[in-house]
Amino acid sequence: MAATTKLQPRALVRASGGPRYAVALVVDALGTGLLRPFLLLYGVTVLGLSAPSTGIAMTAGVVVGLVCMPAVGRWLDKGARSTVVAASMLVRVLGVALLLAAPAGHVWLFATAALFLGIGNQAWPAAHAALVATVAHGRERDAALAGGRALRNAGLGMGALLATACLAGGTSALQALAAVTGLAYLAAAALAWSVHVHAHPAATPANDSADGPAPRMRALLAANVIYVFCLNVPEIALPLILVTQLDASPVWSAAIFVTNTVLVVTLQVPVTVLLSRLSRRIVLALAGVVIAASYLGFLAAASLGHGWSAPAIAAVSVVCTIGEIIYAGSATALVTALAPAPVLGRALTRFQLSTGFGLAVSPAVITALASRGPAALWGTLTAATLLSATAVATEKDHGTRLSEHRRRAPASS
Repeated sequence: MAATTKLQPRALVRASGGPRYAVALVVDALGTGLLRPFLLLYGVTVLGLSAPSTGIAMTAGVVVGLVCMPAVGRWLDKGARSTVVAASMLVRVLGVALLLAAPAGHVWLFATAALFLGIGNQAWPAAHAALVATVAHGRERDAALAGGRALRNAGLGMGALLATACLAGGTSALQALAAVTGLAYLAAAALAWSVHVHAHPAATPANDSADGPAPRMRALLAANVIYVFCLNVPEIALPLILVTQLDASPVWSAAIFVTNTVLVVTLQVPVTVLLSRLSRRIVLALAGVVIAASYLGFLAAASLGHGWSAPAIAAVSVVCTIGEIIYAGSATALVTALAPAPVLGRALTRFQLSTGFGLAVSPAVITALASRGPAALWGTLTAATLLSATAVATEKDHGTRLSEHRRRAPASS
């Protein structure tokens, strides 16, 4: 299997959908970073809702967004690409509009806004991956997917920093941030739609049945539910441990989050390219081993004295982020390599369902395990992650094609 050994920025942008699409990704991520971290705060401070009702509304939005994923998969398998990406952005424009129109105390309008935001947030990853898989192939596609993630994390980070700086303005500032977010989503949707990428199912090889089932990938999907816990470690597990159990300054949690973002932005593409010499499945299993090792490191760091635990946890978080980078660079790429072109959309939406489910349940699982002590939290996560890595490494790719030249479908752009 050929490996991508050189980084060529222009080729990477082209493989990611082109300059306009890259700008769309950044604009969309900026808008998301402005609002998503503060959506709960918007419901509580601007609309005067209780924290529990606001949280329930947001969770319901995520869950219903996942329910819509099969329809997104069928739409993608009809050949739509940039149209679905643009639609995932436009539906969030509607969510922001409802957010701005919601009167104080109206939880149902806030819940409807959260629903549309949830649908867009869940549909976007699968639509984006399908678009990249249509315009790029082989290891170039893997690097393009990694580049898109790096761009998105950079935009999210910048948006969150801008929003944090504006929060001193109170409720009016939150409303202004929501309005700017809506405009950013609208601009991003227009840019994404303008690239006009569309797959042609009729042009795929005759031995590919558009009506056939997507590959089941049972072990991969089940393992992915556990793998995605690592995405919530910097945001939930570590702040919980540092602040509530170790009485450390919140500055440590902020530093870990910023470090995580910087590492993802700078290392996602280089690490993905470096590991392209190995099979995607082996790389994904390696990611589980690295993540599990970091969990053991967190357990060891938590047992140190209060003066040493916080810096030790911060150091181990770098290892966890490296595991996250390896995971993110191989998981979606493996799905796109396993799925025949006519059912790529359904395969990607199944994968997104497992990702969304893992992200939805991980906060509750992490907090429940943390209440029983560091050994329960990190020991359980280590065992589950190692089991998942073993399942990924040993799963057989029945009924799928791994040869790239047989799964290419022409795209118009």
